Amino acid sequence: MPAGLSAWQLPQGGIDPGESPAEAAMRELAEETGTDKAEIVAESRDWHCYDIPAEVARSRWGGRFRGQRQKWFVMRFLGDDSDIDIDAHDAEFGDWKWVAPAELPDLIVGFKRAIYIALIEEFREHLGL
Repeated sequence: MPAGLSAWQLPQGGIDPGESPAEAAMRELAEETGTDKAEIVAESRDWHCYDIPAEVARSRWGGRFRGQRQKWFVMRFLGDDSDIDIDAHDAEFGDWKWVAPAELPDLIVGFKRAIYIALIEEFREHLGL
């Protein structure tokens, strides 16, 4: 999360040329958490989109980004907490923690909240809800 935005988010990122969404998810997980010790359990049916509010885009990224279209995955972590190293690459996060899925919508920035709520509902059975 960029400095100044006090919210949490799940690891996410772009898809490189020639990469499948699942391959990108695993690569981004490794880049952002320092480990790829996970397996994909489920993939979202649809792509989910959000717009970044103009004032946030201007102040954080010089207006270069307007939103994202995302494919989401549920992963089962196969490692230990000691495998997680958010400083292993260019740090994109200042801290990390495990939280219950139901807590996520209250932690995420408002413009992403609807996506998180929809994903929790879609992935309900995989999340033990």
